[in-house]
Amino acid sequence: MSPEHQTHVAHFVAEVFGGEKLYTMLDNGSHASMIGKHIGKMLTEEKRQRWVQLLLQTADEVGLKSDPEFRSAFVGYIEWGTRLAVINSQLTENPITESEPMPKWGWGETGGPYMVDDPK
Repeated sequence: MSPEHQTHVAHFVAEVFGGEKLYTMLDNGSHASMIGKHIGKMLTEEKRQRWVQLLLQTADEVGLKSDPEFRSAFVGYIEWGTRLAVINSQLTENPITESEPMPKWGWGETGGPYMVDDPK
């Protein structure tokens, strides 16, 4: 993976977890553009599992929080996102439009990862 791609992925994941909006602001990205990067790539379950393994190993190496609640949410998102990436990689057209909001992952509350920021 190129250093540029690493940065884009880091910005995306950080934004999904409520960090600064670096992916949308600096990388000029959107949820649709992230999905679009996977269209037609024909990812396999083996590749998905290896990617998950590398992400979790990296989380340990960089000292990401290790408390159970945080890691559970992190692993849940990684599993959700990578499984969707495999599904989307089998498609020929992007099912997400530019108007779709960036996903925002929470701490396991119902409603899933698609939560629009509270306008308050």
